[in-house]
Amino acid sequence: MLTDVEIAQQTKMEPIAEVAAKLGLSDDDLELYGKYKAKVSLDTLKKVENNENGKLVLVTAINPTPAGEGKTTTMIGLSQALNLMGKKSVVAMREPSLGPCFGIKGGAAGGGYAQVVPMEDINLHFTGDIHAITTANNLIAAMLDNSIQQGNPLDIDVRRIVWKRCVDLNDRALRKIVIGMGGKMNGVPREDGFDISVASEVMAILCLATSLEDLKERAGRMIVAYSRSGNPVTVNDIHATGAVTLLLKDAIKPNLVQTLDHTPVFVHGGPFANIAHGCNSVMATRLAMKLGDYAITEAGFGADLGAEKFLDIKCRQAGLKPDAVVIVATIRALKMHGGVDKKDLSEENLEALKNGIENLRKHIENINKYGLPSVVAINAFPTDTQAELELLKEICEKDGAKVAISEVWAKGGEGGLELAETLLDVLENEESHYHPIYDLDLSIEEKIKTIASEIYGAKDVAFTKKAKTALRTLTKQGLDHLPICVAKTQYSLSDDASLLGRPEGFTVTINDLIPNTGAGFIVAISGSIMRMPGLPKDPAANHMDINEDGTIVGLF
Repeated sequence: MLTDVEIAQQTKMEPIAEVAAKLGLSDDDLELYGKYKAKVSLDTLKKVENNENGKLVLVTAINPTPAGEGKTTTMIGLSQALNLMGKKSVVAMREPSLGPCFGIKGGAAGGGYAQVVPMEDINLHFTGDIHAITTANNLIAAMLDNSIQQGNPLDIDVRRIVWKRCVDLNDRALRKIVIGMGGKMNGVPREDGFDISVASEVMAILCLATSLEDLKERAGRMIVAYSRSGNPVTVNDIHATGAVTLLLKDAIKPNLVQTLDHTPVFVHGGPFANIAHGCNSVMATRLAMKLGDYAITEAGFGADLGAEKFLDIKCRQAGLKPDAVVIVATIRALKMHGGVDKKDLSEENLEALKNGIENLRKHIENINKYGLPSVVAINAFPTDTQAELELLKEICEKDGAKVAISEVWAKGGEGGLELAETLLDVLENEESHYHPIYDLDLSIEEKIKTIASEIYGAKDVAFTKKAKTALRTLTKQGLDHLPICVAKTQYSLSDDASLLGRPEGFTVTINDLIPNTGAGFIVAISGSIMRMPGLPKDPAANHMDINEDGTIVGLF
């Protein structure tokens, strides 16, 4: 059986200018990065802004397990299937991070015959967007420390610096560090640390910005520290706004690539959903809607994270109104949520499946709460039995969700025709009554409790002493009107990764609240979530190599 990277390497790609032409774009709209990658100019975004919007479809999933769900693969295959049917469908998705690429997950551009290419480039340096974000983030850190070194004119309290450095790798040794050692000429000693680049607020503002001007305004508002009198110090205050925006002048432009069968794909921005807001850029999503009849997008991890943030943060800020949601699940993953060990997932187990479906059922209920119609995509495996498929379909339809089998990993677009037809039926016959799950005029505490109870199914929320202090400070600063971005484990509806299925009676613990004033939300840190992941015992990087002829092996 061919690996994903081997399938991608056997594909004959179309020149990206030909892919762009399908969308009505000309050479003047593109900035080429070789034959098969391009950025779309900012002038083009303005040129198409009066085009009629296509239908916006969000692809999300159940809580992920080691058994696999295939959300990105399903999204890509669905768009391929729509184009096979003669529809004009465009994908808008996130850029992969090098951290998980070299860590546990390997590549992240789809899989099998539902992939985005050039797969190696997309998974590695691509067009340099994440490098630009890393550099912009670290320029802010350098200018902040320089301001302190050069007499500290802003009277910054070195114990209350909230801006961290970042790197796009899983490096646990950098989570907590001490800098400025070695004497007066090397800076002021203080505690510091690194986040992974995709958790940086710079990534968030890039993905939520609607223009270069908006990006610049957002950059200037970002809080980096507090003065000794307790006042926030921003990027504007350290005079870094112009330079930061300059570093992001190319990164803000959406990237255009293609699927294996030449469906157009915008790959742009990549915040994690367990530690950031988990959605690709607003500009890429809008481009997909303006240039296609159907814009298929995704949001990270399960619907409790990515979909919630897409619907409560991104859509609210950008004025987007989604038309439908696809929830991806596998029989294998549902049985794991029902208590089956990974080694036994190939055996039929209707009782475990029935228990595990409660996880999916909760996500269906949640999407209904947003006033959105949904389709459950069963990402098929050869080990799925007819009895298991019938049980899953019966329960989903009883809960008001349409169900379709997806075989896009094995068959590409042809394997997604049933899903595409089901989705089109929903779009034609069911209306979207989208609305966020909470009002912005609620207090910070009320908004967090609404997310925890309505979306996670929590009994209560507990705030640590540190979080309560932050709660009072943010309210005093007038930031209590902002939406909430919860940082929590992706593996459970709760904040405890070990609680699979549909846990009940649990309490979510909020450890800290971090204002992301540039992005326009407050990050609530729950459970044991960390903004800098670590590598596993056997990282994916152990199995990667490049041959003498330049062929990459082991990427996924």
